[in-house]
Order: sequence, then C-alpha cells, then structure tokens
Amino acid sequence: MIPIIGGELKGYTEMMNEASALTTKRMVQEAEHLGADAVVNIRYSSASVMQNAAEVIAYGTAVKFK
Repeated sequence: MIPIIGGELKGYTEMMNEASALTTKRMVQEAEHLGADAVVNIRYSSASVMQNAAEVIAYGTAVKFK
C-alpha cells in the first residue's frame, strides 16, 4: 500500500502492483531462458519517470542447482 496524506491512491497502488507482478514474471522467464533453477536475492525499485508514469525494476541472481 502506498500511503498518501488524506488516503491511499487505489488506482496508483493497483497499477504499481500489476507492474511489479509483470516485472517479476519477466525476470523469471529470463532466468528460465538462461537455464536457471531459481532466482535469489530479488530486489525491487520504482521511480517516477515523468508525470503520470512510473517504472518498476526487479533484479536478482539466477542460480543453477548441482
């Protein structure tokens, strides 16, 4: 939840949650493409890139079990 003085911006929160889910899905797909068994130490970052637009970045380490 993203708190704002006066209440939560539900539309913005939903948009950021959807963006996080999509980012995670893409990261997992890339790890699978590389032959990884898992992704560890996942981190998320978000930033406003312009008015009414934001970006979500997810990164982690793809690992292969022996």
